[in-house]
Amino acid sequence: MISNQILQNTIDGLKNIARADLGIYDTEGMIIAATFEETSAYKDEVVAFADSAAENQEMNGCQFFRVSDESRVEYILIVKGSGNDIYIIGKMAAFQIQSLLVAYKERFDKENFIKNLLLDNLLLVDIYNRSKKLHIETNIRRVVYIVETSREKDSNAMETLRTLFSSKGKDFITAVDEKNIIIVKELKENEGYSDVEKTANVILDMLNTEAMANVHVAYGTIISEIKEMSKSYKEAKMALEVGKIFNSEKNIAAYNNLGIGRLIYQLPLPLCKMFIREIFDRKSPDDFDEETLSTINKFFENSLNVSETSRQLYIHRNTLVYRLDKLQKSTGLDIRVFEDAITFKIALMVVRYMKYMESLDY
Repeated sequence: MISNQILQNTIDGLKNIARADLGIYDTEGMIIAATFEETSAYKDEVVAFADSAAENQEMNGCQFFRVSDESRVEYILIVKGSGNDIYIIGKMAAFQIQSLLVAYKERFDKENFIKNLLLDNLLLVDIYNRSKKLHIETNIRRVVYIVETSREKDSNAMETLRTLFSSKGKDFITAVDEKNIIIVKELKENEGYSDVEKTANVILDMLNTEAMANVHVAYGTIISEIKEMSKSYKEAKMALEVGKIFNSEKNIAAYNNLGIGRLIYQLPLPLCKMFIREIFDRKSPDDFDEETLSTINKFFENSLNVSETSRQLYIHRNTLVYRLDKLQKSTGLDIRVFEDAITFKIALMVVRYMKYMESLDY
């Protein structure tokens, strides 16, 4: 359904062009939008006209017109005045409002279809039948983005995104929950993941600037058929969550760059707890002091390079070796050895995952 504000803007524009007052009512005589103040004066005439079979009629110094959606009357339009000029203005205004009805109905139908497609609520045969009916291409490259905003039902962010993608009629913008906006973007044949990443940065920059919103953007893999849209959506959802856990400092997460975090995210918590007990013998990385943790993280950042790590930490090489020896004695893992380093790195990620999942329970 068209919002009252859009209808008001429409007839305000028509009045500025035609220099005639207009009003839009529902079939029960309730005012929806008008360019004049004495709106209640025409209630009885509107109801009588709605109950009649006439398509247009002149009463009480006004021209009355029906605005229908297929066979159902949606609105009654009145134009103040009489004569052929007012009749032409009324017919043009009724046609404009009816065109808006068709456009909004089509957008609503497409939006519902996309929502059900993303949520896996459609059978395969329904996907292709409804795509054909709604004139949506089925074999075309697309990618799904999820934009998580800091505020629920962020209308400013939604409108900003609609403006950004409005010129691209084959892109879809919708929402399936309170905080996440979903963009289904069509891609050209020569566009790849570097282009998808650029678009994610454009979305991030625009929302931070225009909507003043703190957002996270995630996207799934590129798909080539419409039936795979829910797959890209699920991947984007996972990328959003995994990105928060393992790369919280970044605002953009890509499913194909999640690495080992994607595997850890799918592990059951009891298995994670058992793994940590085996590795740290009832200890936890939380027990390590800040100096030890910063040393470990910097050592991993520098690909187990002792010289480079000591240089970046501004400590002597022997001091770093002493810290690593101390860590080996307390954990039994020598992170200078590749296999032990992998085990330790995974353990740290598992602990971070466990803490995140436990925080969701509160």
